[in-house]
Parts: sequence; structure tokens; C-alpha cells
Amino acid sequence: MAQTLDADVIVIGSGIGGLVTATQLAAKGASVIVLERYLIAGGSGGYFERNGYRFDVGASMIFGFGDRGTTNLLTRALAAVNMKMETIPDPVQIHYHLPNNLEIEVHRDYEQFIKELGDRFPHEREGIRKFYDECWKIFNCLNAIELLSLEEWRYLMRVFFQNPFACLGLAAYLPQNAGDIAKKYILDPELLQFIDMECYCWSVVPADRTPAINAGMVFSDRHYGGINYPVGGVGKIAEKLAEGLDKAGGEIRYGARVTQIIPKAKSGKGAIGVKLASGETLYAKKVVSNATRWDTFGNLLKDEPLPSGEKGWQSRYQKSPSFLSLHLGVEASAIPDDAACHHILLEDWNDMQKEQGTIFVSIPTLLDRSLAPEGHHIVHTFTPSWMSEWEGLSPSEYEAKKNEAARKLCDRLLAIFPKLEDCLDYQEVGTPRSHRRFLGRTDGTYGPIPAGKPLGLLGMPFNRTSIPDLYCVGDSTFPGQGLNAVAFSGFACGHLVASSLGLV
Repeated sequence: MAQTLDADVIVIGSGIGGLVTATQLAAKGASVIVLERYLIAGGSGGYFERNGYRFDVGASMIFGFGDRGTTNLLTRALAAVNMKMETIPDPVQIHYHLPNNLEIEVHRDYEQFIKELGDRFPHEREGIRKFYDECWKIFNCLNAIELLSLEEWRYLMRVFFQNPFACLGLAAYLPQNAGDIAKKYILDPELLQFIDMECYCWSVVPADRTPAINAGMVFSDRHYGGINYPVGGVGKIAEKLAEGLDKAGGEIRYGARVTQIIPKAKSGKGAIGVKLASGETLYAKKVVSNATRWDTFGNLLKDEPLPSGEKGWQSRYQKSPSFLSLHLGVEASAIPDDAACHHILLEDWNDMQKEQGTIFVSIPTLLDRSLAPEGHHIVHTFTPSWMSEWEGLSPSEYEAKKNEAARKLCDRLLAIFPKLEDCLDYQEVGTPRSHRRFLGRTDGTYGPIPAGKPLGLLGMPFNRTSIPDLYCVGDSTFPGQGLNAVAFSGFACGHLVASSLGLV
């Protein structure tokens, strides 16, 4: 008797990695069901609305919307399901406000950025050029090949024979970290600290723990494809992917919280299954988990022994911190019209990796005024914070601590925007507990960071797992954190699963 399946593939979670996987599979003819615990798609790439403001849940510094090459993964993901988005180019990636009055803007124009950094460190002009030019070498290798699954041998063979020099170039950088390359060319301690911050602001670790391939992608694509903000907010990316999935024949079920993955051998039906909080059980040929690997193997597979491969990975990587987020609505007069959209603030280098040490600021309304009421701006401020700082508190203690943390953040922001306090219109505070509750991520973490100095990307897990027909996607799989990175993970996972289904 033939087995009745609910879909070819079930995807747990509609973060960008899960949505890209689902749309890639649906575009290739697979039947796909996405199960999302929340009311909208997107995860940390989602949004929420308050008092006329449309706030991004996470950062608004978006790579992947370029119109050339192969690294424009968000553009390509949307195109796969016949969707596209209008975007607004950002002329400056970040304005850094760092110790010792180190004020640097990372301009979209590469030469302008190199000149500004060289003007601050004139004795290191040659080293600056050599370091960032080597990042371009990595990027050019990536940008010369189609970015799909490194676990699918036919793809690897095809890509190698099409462009062997790019493949060999990338292989040489796989075990390297950005800090190792920087120290080949740069001696100035303050400039090396700046390179640390250049990595930390997206990898949450300094340069000697940031894979060189990831750094090559970020440090070059900001000048190649550029930073481009989606009109209507970051949440529109997930909305468009969800719409494209529906048009391609896929399905998203909202409010569908998965409580358990039922491995193939235990389902008793020759298929892998998932159980929902409602009590319903669904079966498919394949299951893709867009939950973190800690949640996948610690919660959804809690009755299964932890596979040795996962033990090894968890010994090499640890959970990154979550964030304390401050969503502000302010009168437009608080923000100069010529201000950059994104800022990093740090007063003491020793505090860079500490609890609430580095402050990240996004002001997306400098690019898209429609996100706020007329005459107002959004100021989204966030800073790393650990769950341990927010547990064991009574409701009143929790509210008091949130308010005090918000006050301290606002006080620090006055160094950049002196009028901010007097122009405040709306305020909402999110903590690691908020991220755990709404995003379903253990400890509210935003992904893995190396426990020690890694061998580049060689320690990162890929999409396939040791559980038959179970795959993982998202920021705790290769190549790591960031919207374009999880889109890469989605392309890779979609290709791998499609290959196993005989669709490619």
C-alpha cells in the first residue's frame, strides 16, 4: 500500500533561510509546506507595527540585492519565483564612532573608503590597500561561480570544470581567518582594532575568529552590489518570498508550532514526520529545519541521542549573544538630513565584546520615509546581551531593568545625536527574552560563534544531518550569519534536497 504523504518537503520555520529553501524547491516542482509558529513570515527578518511606525525586527543593513554577478542571492531568490523588489541604494554602509575619535565612514565607493581610512592611518596606506584588495580576490572567486551545495558532487564537478581557478582560490582560503590576513599587511594596533570592529559588527567576533571567506564577501560586496534597503522595510523580503512560494504551488501555515521531529524509523510510516502543538502530525519525504541546530537537536529531537557530529560541532562553536533592542520613534529634527543610515558606537576598545558594549544603530527612514509618520524617524538601536542577564527577575524587576537599560542606551546615543532625548515620540524595548519568545531561538541567540580560533569555515556544519532525510538551514549552517549568508544556505539546501528528490 502506497504511503500517503502531506508533502515532498516540510520546512520548519519561515526565516529567510527556510523561505529560500522552500521557494527553490517549489520552483523545481516539489510540493512544499512551511510551518511557521508566528503570525507572519521572516523571523529576525520580520517586522512589527506600532503607532504608525513599521519597525524592522533585526538590522536593516542588507546585502544581496545587487543586479550583477552571482552573490546577489536575495535578488536571485526572488527571481526564482518570479518576484522582485524595489530597493534604495545606501551611499554609506556604516559610520563608525570609535575610541580616540576614530570616525570613519565606509562609503559605497571603494576608492573613497580606502582614501578616508588611509588619511587616518597614512603610515599604513599600503597595508590597507593590500588587505582589502586580498578580500576582493576572495570575493571575485565567489562571484565567478554559481553558489549552491558543496555537498552535492555533481555540482562540485560541474563548477570545478567550469572555473577551476576560482574553486582552487576559494579552497586556499577555507582554513584562513580575516585576522591572519590583516596581520600580514598591517602593524598599527589601532588599525587592527578597527579591522576587528569591521568583522565584529556582523560576525559578533573579532577578525582572528572571523572566516576569511565571509570577510571577503562582506568587505567587497558592500562596494560591488552595495547595501540596498527594500522599499517598505526588511519584512517585505519575507512577504515577497511567501507570495512567490504561494504562486509556485507551495504553502505556509501560520500559527503552526512544531513540537517534535519524528525520525523516519520511528514514524512507522516509512517517512519522516513532524508533530505540531495542535496534536496534528504531518509526514514528508524530507524535512528541513530552519530552527537553530541547538533547537533542532535539543528540543525538536529531544528524545534522540545527540549525534556525534553535533557533539563535535557544539564543542567548536557556542551560541552568540542575543540583543537588547531599543525601537524609537523620534521627531525628524533629532536626526541631521545628511546622517548615515547605519552607525556603530564604542567608547572603549576593551568593551567591544562585553555585555552591551558595542551599540548598533539603524535609521531606515533616512532611506524610506514611508516607515514612520510624517515628520518622524525610526531609530533602531541594539547591543549584544546575554540571556543570563535577564532571567530570574520578577515582572516588576524585569520592567525596571528594561527601562534602565533603555535610559543608558539613550544617554550614550546623545554623543551622536544630541537632540534625541528631547524629540522622543515612541519607545519599545526588547530583550533576549523577547527574541526567545517571538523568534523561537534558544536563549534568543542570533547564531553560532567559534568557541576558540577556528580553521576558517572548515568547522561549520552543512545542510545534511546524520538523521535520515533531515536537513538544517539558516545561520547555524554554512556559511553563517546575515541575510545574504542564510540565503546562501537556503540555495545550498534547496539544491541538495532537490537533488535527492531527483529534481535536478
